Amino acid sequence: MKTSVRVLLFVFFVVSLIVISFALPAASQTQTPAKLTGSVTDPRGATIAGAQITAEPIPSAGEPVRAVSGNDGRFSLTLAPGRYRITISRDSFAQIIQEITMASGETREFDVRMTLEPLSSKVVITAQTLPLDADSSPAPVTILTRQDIEQRVATSLPDLLATQPGFSIGRTGPEGGQTSLFLDGGNSNHTKVLVDGTPVNQPGGLVDFSNFTLDNIDKVEIVHGAESALYGSDAMDGVIQIFTHRGTTGTPEFTAYAEGGNFSTGRGGAELSGLLRRFDYSAGFADLETQGQGPNDSFRNRTISGNFGWRFSDTARVSLVLRDNGSFAGTPGQTLFEPANLCLNLPAACEDNTRLHNFSANLHTEFTTGSRWRHQLDGTESYIRQSNFDPTFPSFFQYNRSSFVGQSTYQIKGLAVTTGYEYEVENGFVGLHVQRNNQAGFLDARWQPIARLTLNAGARAEDNASFGTRVVPRAGASYALRIANGAFGDTRLRASYGLGIVEPRFDQSFSTDPCFPGDPNLSPEQSRTVHAGIEQKLASDRLRVTVDYFDNQFRNMISFGILSAPPPGCLFAGTFFNTDLARSRGGNLSAEARIARWLSASGNYTYDPTRVLAAPNAFDPAQIPGNRLLRRPVNSGNLVLNAAFKRMNWNISGYFTGRRTDSDFLGLGLNSNPGYARFDLAGSYNLTHGVSFYGRIANLADKKYQDVLGYPALGREYRAGVKYTTRHE
Repeated sequence: MKTSVRVLLFVFFVVSLIVISFALPAASQTQTPAKLTGSVTDPRGATIAGAQITAEPIPSAGEPVRAVSGNDGRFSLTLAPGRYRITISRDSFAQIIQEITMASGETREFDVRMTLEPLSSKVVITAQTLPLDADSSPAPVTILTRQDIEQRVATSLPDLLATQPGFSIGRTGPEGGQTSLFLDGGNSNHTKVLVDGTPVNQPGGLVDFSNFTLDNIDKVEIVHGAESALYGSDAMDGVIQIFTHRGTTGTPEFTAYAEGGNFSTGRGGAELSGLLRRFDYSAGFADLETQGQGPNDSFRNRTISGNFGWRFSDTARVSLVLRDNGSFAGTPGQTLFEPANLCLNLPAACEDNTRLHNFSANLHTEFTTGSRWRHQLDGTESYIRQSNFDPTFPSFFQYNRSSFVGQSTYQIKGLAVTTGYEYEVENGFVGLHVQRNNQAGFLDARWQPIARLTLNAGARAEDNASFGTRVVPRAGASYALRIANGAFGDTRLRASYGLGIVEPRFDQSFSTDPCFPGDPNLSPEQSRTVHAGIEQKLASDRLRVTVDYFDNQFRNMISFGILSAPPPGCLFAGTFFNTDLARSRGGNLSAEARIARWLSASGNYTYDPTRVLAAPNAFDPAQIPGNRLLRRPVNSGNLVLNAAFKRMNWNISGYFTGRRTDSDFLGLGLNSNPGYARFDLAGSYNLTHGVSFYGRIANLADKKYQDVLGYPALGREYRAGVKYTTRHE
């Protein structure tokens, strides 16, 4: 018995030694850490400092391991062996998530190339052929985000843009009145407007913003200065681009809202977006109806939009973006000077009205070949149809623009060179059908020889069916003079130069009216724009001040002149000429401040003493040389305060404009429009489970003013509504 016990003890001892002999090396092996190192670079290969690298164990156990890339873009993580979810993130760049498995004692090099996030408030898409950090843009840029829209409870694009640096507005009355915007002193047709890359201007003409709402919009970019080197005709004084919301979450996001207010106003809509594996989607619908504040002042507007994309791989994606606006507006006319247009003693259907229908679409593809080449292809379509029922002068017109744009970019460290080609077909009906086929080639280069300096230069050869070939260049530079923290922070200098063109309108070139014929030999209107500015950050980046100087010259501007010898059958006759010359020389001052964690402020001031230099065909005293350009004030500005406290958000904005040159165009001799100040108040309160209440009072003080002489602006307007959303605010 004792022998058996001894044998068992001996066997147990031997087995224990064997197990321990195997276990000790294994235990020793599990204690050997792994090391993950690498570098973080941007699409051009330049290093990215300050990127956050996080390694989270799978399954989750304990705190994640974190690191930050240094000035050389390098990072290092020491990890226990196992499986990890690696997340790399930095402001302005799209987040990267990847799963890896680290073995005991392994050292792995993990290099990451990050791409800029197009919808980031710190990234500008419109100023260059490739996305760019907004701070490095040579041209002055203003970016408005979905947060800005929601804080101000804004519904109308022109109301939002009118309070931005350099803008003035011309609106013929309240909701639904024809609405034009003037940027840095240029005419309303001198700014190109893009919706997700699709031009929506009338060919050679302006954009009527009267029915342009902010439904399903995530971002608005404004680039100051001539950008015809990139965008051709219409980009003579600047570019505005509007971006539709894009689905980014695996869980569908749904938003629905309804509101009502005075003037018998009602508004409602819904949005749905999400990400289903490789497919992202976003769709929205909105409806607005109001009776207005006077006779024949009703307005109805409906908007449908969609953004759909498919990601083939991390470097290849295709998307389709659609937007459709349809509106009906009564047009009472200059009711401060004459009775409203009512077609007295005739059926109500005879009342003056305007029907406006806008549609835009963009099919976009982007992909890479190798590590150096990036390609983009765009097919765009836009459609404008407008009918004005006026018992005396009814009118109807429609325009269509279709284009194909292809570009390829070669990138090496610090340098990106882009070459591209565009073919565009323009159709119009202005009493007869007319067509214009245009094409262009462009070259653009961006170079960052050192981390602080960004240089840009490019040119475009535009071949237009109306005026032939023109070459328009541009160049610019942005330099970080000082990089620092504390009371006196970063200092950045920027300067840009460009030439711009605008093609003649269809009626100016092709009108067949025997008394008012078009001139097929018109040259394009041309501009030369210069911008120079400085940006200073203060108080540990809690305050940012920007000063931009601009000097813009506009020549060959098209005017209408009376012919000295009218053709037979015409009491008088006239046609179009390239005669006018004007300048705009001034500055924009902007400031943004984070006063407290819950309180922020922003404001701007514009000084723009425009001048008519030559106008031999002026038929109104307001347009003679020496006067200011029509409806552009010398002084204007705004101030916005936003307070976000717990579940509440309050926003108050004030806008002022000085006296402007204008005309009644009725022969009354009025050529000056008084200045005014307007204040708007907005607020929201978030309940639980995604429900919130919101409200807005526009023109809080019920100020009586006119954006255009004779057309009274809307008085005090208030709306209140409720919103339900599954979006994580």
